[in-house]
Amino acid sequence: MPVCDICCEALPSEAAVRRHVQRAHLERQPRCPLCGAAAPGYDELRRHVEERHPEPAGRPGPGPGPAPAPAAGAGDLQPSRYPQPVWTWPRSASPALADPSGRGTRLGGCPRFCSSSAVHNSFSNTGGGEQLFECPMCCLTCTNVQVLQEHVDLHLEEQSFSEGGNLRDLELAQQLQLEEDKQQRSEEERQEKEEFNKLQRQYGLDNSGGYKHQWVKNMERAVDRGRMQPFEYHKRKADMMESLAFGIDDGKTKTSGVIEALCKYYQSENKDVRRVWLSASVDHFHSSLGDKGWGCGYRNFQMLLSSLLQNSSYDDCLRGIVLTPSIPKIQSMIEDAWKEGFDPHGASHFNNRLHGTRAWIGACEIYSLLTSLRIKCQIVDFHKPTGPMGTHPRLLEWILRYYSADNEGSAKVVCTSRPPIYLQHQGHSRTVVGIEERKNRTLCLLLFDPGCSSQEMQKLLKQSVECKCCQFLPPTLQQVL
Repeated sequence: MPVCDICCEALPSEAAVRRHVQRAHLERQPRCPLCGAAAPGYDELRRHVEERHPEPAGRPGPGPGPAPAPAAGAGDLQPSRYPQPVWTWPRSASPALADPSGRGTRLGGCPRFCSSSAVHNSFSNTGGGEQLFECPMCCLTCTNVQVLQEHVDLHLEEQSFSEGGNLRDLELAQQLQLEEDKQQRSEEERQEKEEFNKLQRQYGLDNSGGYKHQWVKNMERAVDRGRMQPFEYHKRKADMMESLAFGIDDGKTKTSGVIEALCKYYQSENKDVRRVWLSASVDHFHSSLGDKGWGCGYRNFQMLLSSLLQNSSYDDCLRGIVLTPSIPKIQSMIEDAWKEGFDPHGASHFNNRLHGTRAWIGACEIYSLLTSLRIKCQIVDFHKPTGPMGTHPRLLEWILRYYSADNEGSAKVVCTSRPPIYLQHQGHSRTVVGIEERKNRTLCLLLFDPGCSSQEMQKLLKQSVECKCCQFLPPTLQQVL
């Protein structure tokens, strides 16, 4: 920050320094450095000093008469940087002014506070033919080179001190910035960890227990709320433990014969349908107390597997599977597929572990499991809408070709031998068991949803038109996929 060379006042800019010097020092009346008396000009001030403060007798001095003019180069009492008077003082006159800060004394012509009185006593212009030396930093003149060197050294020390202060300020600012960056990184890491833990909990990867743990907790809660008797709890728990021990689903969430009921329904009812294609026989499985909220992928695999088990073409592939496996068993089967090298990237997402967790699975895990059983399958990705308003007409057309291929004819209801389709979309999965073409040429999917209970499925078996378990999705509703 610029400093006034006369009074050492810190100012914001060089222009402010020049204005300060002009107003505070040049426009004011000069004052006597010995008694403080004001004079209208420098000539009057010189006469005042000669008259009121004469040199004591016996001391050499300039004698009567006007004071000698400053040496050439001093600039007519106007130094080259900031104008200030340069006086010739007798050595005994002691022109130093007291510094109220106690840092030292200040000469009338020196803008710095110095602690060396020897230097002050030598800053004088004695006139005559003596050579004068001007300070390159403040334009002060003196007659001794050694004294000038000491004076310049004071300037350099002050400059070094100022630069040291700036360096310390810079180091402090850098340290504060480092601390702020460290705190910001710590906050970002904390937020990332919270978000990661939230996703872990959402997708069942937080080690909070799996199918068995959730089943027991929900049953205990039902007993506490009076919705279940203790003896029923113990009986159902024993059945659950037995099914888990053998790795077989207990079948309490299964509904069979739905495809056959649909075939009869379309043959006798629903006049708006032009044609309909149905998959091979499929058993419906819905979520239970042990997998509610996360088991849709496993339940859809049970539906698909139930259809394959009824097809003799897959007997060689499913030789070791006779009954529908339980959810924990399916988790172990997927882990075995990973160990064989199927989908290593997907396995790393689950840390190669599914058993004992509530982890959600999708089409990739189903593909890995079926491929490990040597069942030919493929994943078809419709990653964005292909129609207006977020609809998926290309998806519907692909499913129509899948069921109608090799099933040409004029029959209204076509019961094919095609297995059902595992359909994964955002946040949920369902099983496609057929597709219908209406008289206005629109296509609708027939879906089995694991969220539908056995009671809803029974309505379909009884030919109730109010059943909601087998959903018909027209193209206008395909944005949910």
